[in-house]
Amino acid sequence: MNRIRKGDQVIVITGKYKGQKGEVLRVAEDRVVVQNINLVKRHTKPNPQANQPGGIIEREASIHLSNVALFNAAAGKGERVGFKTLEDGRKVRVFRGTGEQVDA
Repeated sequence: MNRIRKGDQVIVITGKYKGQKGEVLRVAEDRVVVQNINLVKRHTKPNPQANQPGGIIEREASIHLSNVALFNAAAGKGERVGFKTLEDGRKVRVFRGTGEQVDA
């Protein structure tokens, strides 16, 4: 079970984009792609089969997992994530600081 998943709200805790929040678009092993963060310009060739124009396209690049933290809206800050097994056997993510469940 991953600590950070697609669709989670995260905050960047270090680097050029420190303090910015965004939604996770993709998770790949130890890297995440966050919406509108770490934008890079890509020079792409046109692909008529995919109906894709060529030119300079701006898109998100990945960030290492250690540089983002799950955003706790109740506390208003990024927090570490732990795991807890409930009485019915389900494994859920919890915020380490407050102990509240991430998954409702």
